[in-house]
Amino acid sequence: MQNKWIASLLVAACMSASATAQTLRMAIADDATTLDPHSANILGNTRLLASIYEGLVTRDKDFKVVPALAVSWNQPDAKTWRFKLRPNVKFHDGSPFTADDVVFSVERVLHPLSSVKSSIQGVSSAKRVDDLTVDLVMSEPNPVLLLHLVNFRIMSKAWSSKNNALTPQNYKDKEDTVASRSTNGTGPYMLVSRQPDVKTVLTENKAWWNRASKDRGNVVTVEWTPIKQPSTRMAALLSGTIDFVIDPPFQDRERVKNTPGLKLTIGSEPRIYFVGFDLFRDELQYSNVKGKNPFKDVRVRQAISLAIDTDLIVNKVTRGYARPTPLIIGKEVQGYAADLDKKPKVDIARAKKLMVEAGYPNGFEVTIDCSNQVPFGEICQAMAPMLSQIGIKLMPNIMINTNFPPKIQRNDFSMHLWGWGSTTVDSLYVLQSLVRSVGAERSGDGEANYGRYSNPKLDALIDRMKTETDMAKRDAIIREALVIQREELPVLPLAQVVVAWAMRKNVDAPFAPNNLPYFYRFRMN
Repeated sequence: MQNKWIASLLVAACMSASATAQTLRMAIADDATTLDPHSANILGNTRLLASIYEGLVTRDKDFKVVPALAVSWNQPDAKTWRFKLRPNVKFHDGSPFTADDVVFSVERVLHPLSSVKSSIQGVSSAKRVDDLTVDLVMSEPNPVLLLHLVNFRIMSKAWSSKNNALTPQNYKDKEDTVASRSTNGTGPYMLVSRQPDVKTVLTENKAWWNRASKDRGNVVTVEWTPIKQPSTRMAALLSGTIDFVIDPPFQDRERVKNTPGLKLTIGSEPRIYFVGFDLFRDELQYSNVKGKNPFKDVRVRQAISLAIDTDLIVNKVTRGYARPTPLIIGKEVQGYAADLDKKPKVDIARAKKLMVEAGYPNGFEVTIDCSNQVPFGEICQAMAPMLSQIGIKLMPNIMINTNFPPKIQRNDFSMHLWGWGSTTVDSLYVLQSLVRSVGAERSGDGEANYGRYSNPKLDALIDRMKTETDMAKRDAIIREALVIQREELPVLPLAQVVVAWAMRKNVDAPFAPNNLPYFYRFRMN
């Protein structure tokens, strides 16, 4: 295996770049798919945009919520949050940041084309009080609003108007807009150049309001380079043409630990790999079953759960860099219930019995859509022989990652494999997004419920989570919802991610539990 790395050095050498102690050369498997911060809620996009755009609040190095573009806040009443904004903040084009930009960004996020409505959960509108004061008006109280606002990114109203970007990009139809390929934030880094799937270059924002932060590192320039081939990506790190790899392949992580000049940072992320099902069509699109949809029968979903050996997937596919779980939330998330976090053992006999009871004694054929991003394609392939034991012929459709999310967002699948994390570190975000029935356009309900599962009892529990201020009572509500999730399997959780970052030893990259690289904290020696 080491020889493969060495053999790839010639390829890596072609990626020569002039580096200084303050230039971070980063490699990643897949590029961001859009630069519009209100369009697609995808981790790869957020990793890049988190250094360009900011919100009212952020997280510090200890992952606590702290002021950002707001300096303080209070609640005049249960349905109003008043934010005092930071003075003298400039967008990258030099224009001033004011309350008008917050009001504009709230309305833009509430637009039907936005998939980040959860970032302002419960907010119905924003009102300008004065240049540096803004009210967020709630449709209902939200006891954890600040956790949601960490993911709310603010755009310039004037810039968006000038560039015909008043509404979010239509991401699922691959609309091309100025906001999808250029940026104008207030954050620590500015966009210098972008060649999608080739290289994106950021440079420090010398007018950044927080430039004097004691947590600030010394990285002036970030060169963001997508390298899809894992061996080439790691060879580039080994040769010194790349300094930092945010997604080292599972099979290479132990080698990084033992390679002089390299190091590996490991941390847990509240992100879950899960299988999604088409639960709304009367006939599956990509299956040999005609006239009905077997996934609408919970016994079929339960049979699939009993047939998939998640221990084997964790050990063989992720090399131990994950942990099996039957829950859709990670163990760090508010509302987590440890006693529910025990997946039933593989039981092929019981699974076959459930398939017979559901009317599918001989199983059926079905396609599962998967990204080619590691480890999704590998997991899909691993599940195929497992499900064959209960008569299900699983046919993986492994797609280029940039094409995968738009297809799923169009509800164009029978099964799919994806990952979802709790960026708020609270259960509401995950449950509301993935398993609540799709609600009104501005609600954020069911924002990522692409299988169109609907359960009135679960909906009622999730709606109670939104407003319950007694955290003990709220955790009890979450627990009840998780019991339903485990039994009904509207999506099938497989494993929680264990994250690893690989880098050269001269790079100090503080790990964040949301798996975002906060470049302004990075230091190169």
